[in-house]
Amino acid sequence: MSEINTNLILPAMAIRGITPLPHNEFRTEVGRLNSVRALEESEKMYSGNILLLIQKDSSINDITPENLQPIGVIAKVMLKLRLPNGNYKVKFKVTDRIEVLNYESVDPYLVASYEKKETISTNDDTEVALIRQVLESYQKEGPMFLTAPDEVGRLLQSGQTGEATADIIAFYLKPNDKEDKYRYLSELNLSKRLEFILEDIQKEKRIIDLENKINSDVKKSIDDSQKEYYLREKMRAIQNELGDKARQDEEVDTLREQINKAGMPENIKAKALKELERYANTNNQMAESGIIRSYLDFIIGLPWSNSTKDVDDLKKVEEALDKKHYGLAKVKERIIEYLAVKMMTHRNPSTILCFAGPPGVGKTSLAKSISDALGRKFIKQSLGGVRDESEIRGHRRTYIGALPGRILKGMKDAGSINPVFLLDEIDKMTSDYRGDPAAAMLEVLDPEQNANFSDNYLEEPYDLSQVMFITTANKLEDIPAPLRDRMEIIQLSSYTEYEKFNIGFKHLLPKELVNHGLKPEQLTITDEAMYKIIQGYTREAGVRELDRLIAKICRKTVKDILIDKKEHTEITPENLEKYLGKVIFFNNEGREFNEVGVVTGLAYTDFGGDTLDIEVTTYKGKGGLILTGKLGDVMKESAQAALSYVKTHADELGIKGVDFNQIDIHVHVPEGAVPKDGPSAGVTLTTALVSALANRPVSAHLGMTGEITLRGRVLPIGGLREKSIAAVRTGLKKIYIPKENERDLDEVPEEVKKSLEIVPVENIGELLKQVFN
Repeated sequence: MSEINTNLILPAMAIRGITPLPHNEFRTEVGRLNSVRALEESEKMYSGNILLLIQKDSSINDITPENLQPIGVIAKVMLKLRLPNGNYKVKFKVTDRIEVLNYESVDPYLVASYEKKETISTNDDTEVALIRQVLESYQKEGPMFLTAPDEVGRLLQSGQTGEATADIIAFYLKPNDKEDKYRYLSELNLSKRLEFILEDIQKEKRIIDLENKINSDVKKSIDDSQKEYYLREKMRAIQNELGDKARQDEEVDTLREQINKAGMPENIKAKALKELERYANTNNQMAESGIIRSYLDFIIGLPWSNSTKDVDDLKKVEEALDKKHYGLAKVKERIIEYLAVKMMTHRNPSTILCFAGPPGVGKTSLAKSISDALGRKFIKQSLGGVRDESEIRGHRRTYIGALPGRILKGMKDAGSINPVFLLDEIDKMTSDYRGDPAAAMLEVLDPEQNANFSDNYLEEPYDLSQVMFITTANKLEDIPAPLRDRMEIIQLSSYTEYEKFNIGFKHLLPKELVNHGLKPEQLTITDEAMYKIIQGYTREAGVRELDRLIAKICRKTVKDILIDKKEHTEITPENLEKYLGKVIFFNNEGREFNEVGVVTGLAYTDFGGDTLDIEVTTYKGKGGLILTGKLGDVMKESAQAALSYVKTHADELGIKGVDFNQIDIHVHVPEGAVPKDGPSAGVTLTTALVSALANRPVSAHLGMTGEITLRGRVLPIGGLREKSIAAVRTGLKKIYIPKENERDLDEVPEEVKKSLEIVPVENIGELLKQVFN
């Protein structure tokens, strides 16, 4: 059996008395010999995967293909227990619908080839309406037509697709005709399955109404003795209830006192007292009593008047930010301005701050530092993966298991009306048929509206105007425009190597020494070793991986102290591999010799700046341009524009005797597996083309960046700070940049400016004269 293709063929087992559906789990007893053999083979050779096929006539013990339905399921064995009678009790998890194509073997057990059958979902308005009708029926009358409504509720609360919702509810529908159950398995159209569910629900409701009528008629016919027994049992229940009444009265008085002390607005207080009266008049054995009590506990726990006093010394706030975060001068300056306006006006500014940047650059920790500096409570809610509007606004209390939204839950956890509230990863929210959470966030983040924020669970407006909301995002383009319009974007770019170096020594190393119980004199890292860790072992915008590597060094140092009794460890470039292994990343090294057709360009990545050599060669051909190195469309177009410029100005550039129709030009950017794109290589491509065609070498110590037009203008680029740092790291002495980027030179570190000659150029002709002269 080991040669069977598991992609198409699996052992099969006939089942009777149950119709399995995907997205569900069920237990059944397995005793027939061929079924047991198929089960054992599936565990041995197929990781527990097995086909479950429904038997048409459940009274027949001998299994034949003719007595099996063509549509079945793939299931995985989750649990198998041997019973005293020799049979097995097996728990299956159903994963997919299948159609049997052929029975490859029937003895000693069934083996069938199959193909998976995907559900046909149109996602149109009709389908959405059917899903809503099914869910509304479940929420209103689930126990009436479901065999295990609590289990269904648990499965649906975890968030399910429309297909999964249909399969789960259909599986737990109260028993009906076997053929009716099978149609849920064989029908691939989701809308039709949903219609079947609604039909069966109506059918079950009619049967229950008829049963209730029969019971009512029978109850009227009971004799006097039965009636007396019924009344005596009723009296006993009333007496038991009277015994609990005193305890409930004491509980109601405590809740009333808490409501009066909570400092609620009058309209909220009136609603709370009204709910308290309902609670007092509701039997505590009823489910409604627990729902009301949960609501009262929540409304009392919300902060209505409690607030924290802000630190009004702006100098202390500035010192606190500088202490916890290195660099980020412009970011901290904008934060201080924001807080200054708040302190002057004694109210929150009308803008919401949004820290945007790659992972690990300190967005979340900045928000926490603002909270600490102001002396406010800090609350963080991660919005990654939130796709249900109810996550923000809460559920209406009419629904089973209703909960408040994340905003009010965070306010309850904060315990004050003026916390710093971080909405993390706001760009990761998505939407589906349950609503758009980004639309609900519009009210939260709009200072003109959030004084009357509406939560479906609370059912009354709540004042969020004193909350300082801060959001974070990685990709601004993923934030809907109306939501982005309500926020002031503060960009946090990737850290430079200089900044990582200082962060490593000033923040990460001291923190990890404390975490690992080390003293500063027990472990030191040299400057050269820290730079080697940053350059050779990390490729990131932030410093999370750097922190993990320093922690790794600390762990190995602790081991050396305890085992080898070492008193001091010094990490140097020479012994770094002992602690971190071989170098993972290699930066582009500068060329030693001047070459024809090779020019160094400057590139910007998510992990900082880098350099790349652009190579050009020519040979006899038919005027073709070959581009290799996994270039993107924009970079390919830059190469076309560069070649057009060179052809147009060939005489001026000293390219004589070259017939472009008789040669092919090959442009290659090394590291061909790494994708490259962007227009900023235009001047580099042009210079490399001129060098190759005029047979003139270019200095190995020159670098350049800039977009080129057909008229030779050099247009501005981004990432000048990171590119200039990469140029120094590679050993370049001079770089050419667009004239319009002179305004960005104040962002370039002073150490870089001292080591590198930066030459702004306005036209490619100006650049080529300097390069080749």
